[in-house]
Amino acid sequence: MQFKVPQFLEIEDKIFGPFTFKEFVYLAGGAGLCFILYRLLGVWFGSIPIVLVAGLSLALTFYRPNDKPFINMLESMFKYGFQNKLYIWKRKKGRVQEKKEAVVKVQEFYQVQSARLSPSKLRDLAWSLDVLDLKKGSEN
Repeated sequence: MQFKVPQFLEIEDKIFGPFTFKEFVYLAGGAGLCFILYRLLGVWFGSIPIVLVAGLSLALTFYRPNDKPFINMLESMFKYGFQNKLYIWKRKKGRVQEKKEAVVKVQEFYQVQSARLSPSKLRDLAWSLDVLDLKKGSEN
């Protein structure tokens, strides 16, 4: 027995013409709030709040950054604004200090290895120098 698997689950149904239910509510709510502001404040005092409410309503309905609803961006903005933040500062060593430390390590390695240098230790030393060269090449 075969079952039909639903597809396109993330696409909302268009209920009111070209608008989904959410988009229609954003438009109708914005228009209603603009009308209330017009009736309460008049044209002169209410023009700035009316423009702000109308702009927000239109952005919620039509603006889709990265094919995501604008309400997701507003939600992320408020979460970031009101969330506790943890700032960690880690001091980075300068390149001169890192090079000095690398030179000291190589000198210590030579002092320890210079007394007894067998072929296997010589091979290990050559390998460690190649590794240091690779690290230096990736930093630049």
